[in-house]
Amino acid sequence: MQPLSVPHNIDLILTLTGGLTAALLLGFITQKLKLSPIVGYLLAGIIVGPHSPGFVADPDIASQSAEIGVILLMFGVGLHFHLKDLMAVRNIAVPGAIGQIAAATVMGALATKLFGWSWAAGIVFGMAISVASTVVLTRVLSDNRDLHTPTGHSAIGWLIVEDLFTIVVLVLLPAIFGGAGHNGGAHTAAAGGESSLWGTLGVAMLKLGALILFTFTIGQKFIPKFLGYVARTGSRELFTLAVLVLALGIAVGAAKFFGASMALGAFLAGMIVGQSDFSARAASDALPMRDAFAVLFFVSVGMLFDPGAVREGWPLMLVTLAIVLVGKPLAAVLVVLALKKPLRLALSIAVALGQIGEFSFILATLAISMKIMPGEAMNALVVASIVSITLNPMLYHSVEPMVRWLEARNIVKAPEFVAPPPGAFQKDPTKDLVIVIGYGPVGRTVSRILADNSIQPIVIELNIDTVLALNVQGLQTIYGDATNPEILRSARIAEAAGLILSTSTPEAKNIIKTARELNPKVRILTRSTYLAETDELRKAGADGIFSSEGEVALSMADFLMAEMGATDEQIDRERERVRKDLFQTDHAAERDIDSQTPAKKS
Repeated sequence: MQPLSVPHNIDLILTLTGGLTAALLLGFITQKLKLSPIVGYLLAGIIVGPHSPGFVADPDIASQSAEIGVILLMFGVGLHFHLKDLMAVRNIAVPGAIGQIAAATVMGALATKLFGWSWAAGIVFGMAISVASTVVLTRVLSDNRDLHTPTGHSAIGWLIVEDLFTIVVLVLLPAIFGGAGHNGGAHTAAAGGESSLWGTLGVAMLKLGALILFTFTIGQKFIPKFLGYVARTGSRELFTLAVLVLALGIAVGAAKFFGASMALGAFLAGMIVGQSDFSARAASDALPMRDAFAVLFFVSVGMLFDPGAVREGWPLMLVTLAIVLVGKPLAAVLVVLALKKPLRLALSIAVALGQIGEFSFILATLAISMKIMPGEAMNALVVASIVSITLNPMLYHSVEPMVRWLEARNIVKAPEFVAPPPGAFQKDPTKDLVIVIGYGPVGRTVSRILADNSIQPIVIELNIDTVLALNVQGLQTIYGDATNPEILRSARIAEAAGLILSTSTPEAKNIIKTARELNPKVRILTRSTYLAETDELRKAGADGIFSSEGEVALSMADFLMAEMGATDEQIDRERERVRKDLFQTDHAAERDIDSQTPAKKS
């Protein structure tokens, strides 16, 4: 009998296991310290990297895994990108982002010139540190309950502009510096002349336009039909696989056939899916894969950091950190104030964007691989990212006390109170939203009653044909599994006044617990098949439980009493007694129900 041999892909398994284990431990620690887990992931990369003692992960495998992480990250950005959201805050987001990007780029170029870098390297470095982290920004705004406020909308819109700018840069860098040597492409541009540069840019933009046109014509017709066909199989695994194939396939196709970056292809694929009826489920099903590979991306970035480089590279690191923590926020404050917006808004946006993350590393990784920037740039970016992400939540939390301190000393004028116009105090909009899970006979009836009484129902349904039909009819319906928190968030659970599980499902307890965590105040009504399930559902957080057994018993009791000639008062009294026995007792009492003698006719 042959002995078992060591598998040839042991390096792959060791790299994934070691990297993810280190990320889990350090991510858990940083989470407990109320820091961003990204800090832990970067530190994990440093620990398993080639510049630290002990276990060393394979940098090539980690880098390849990181490529998938970038694709899935960009696909997620595209899923949640809505042009209408950007247009709503365009007056502050567009000029603000452009102004801050320009300021950071200039500061980065001037600073790196002092260290002997070329202008091309300095400009790309400045662009890299001009872009904030989507993950960190969303987390900070959410933790401070500012995500759905004017501040949150403005900051998110600002970040969308930055993301779009980064995507354009990712497309143009290979076009401009594709044949560049170690000196950052300066000699290539000079040799070819200005006409060559513009010709390269023109070809790149034509290819980009062809990719966008192809994606939004062919893709917009094909992708929803393809996902609909897969969804009708009822297989969750096949749907998840279809989403991943689309994200990876279009990303690779963009690079192979249009000369664009895979990140752009993934972003466009996400936009197409995000505009379809499959957006919520695609986001929820792809989320675990995206998060896992995104973690590997940050780990791979941490592996590039050489702690020994701090001894010689600390001046560049300090300058980079100063630009991120001081220069960028100051530029943002000046731009927002120039737009005649309040200081509170200016400081909140500036501090929230005073960090760097995933897009900075994506851009820097590409630039270093093309030899546009020296490798020492990554060390500076990793240090700046770890420090800025660590400090960002604390700095944001101090904005409001700082503004109040300034107002108390009349350094800044407090906003004047403006009396609301008559009729401005309308009913709280969160009271007009109820989520209905399932659109069977019960869900259909409940949704109609809610709509007839000026309460907005949002339906969550797993039958794609039902979803498509209801959306055409104007009833907002989300395709997805309600056990997934992302689906509940897409249904605006945080704003909902009520949640109704119109179908009896074994997953009811998990849905109730998740909904209660996302919105502790929401009222939850649910169905159950058996009375024995009611205590468990009540402990999970349900406010009202309607058991099929119990409701049948009540209906039969009503009919029986009426047939026996009982009065309405007697029927009501007996109904209340039966309801109390059935729904408000423990299991021991429920077991005694069958032994009770039926009520006699009075």
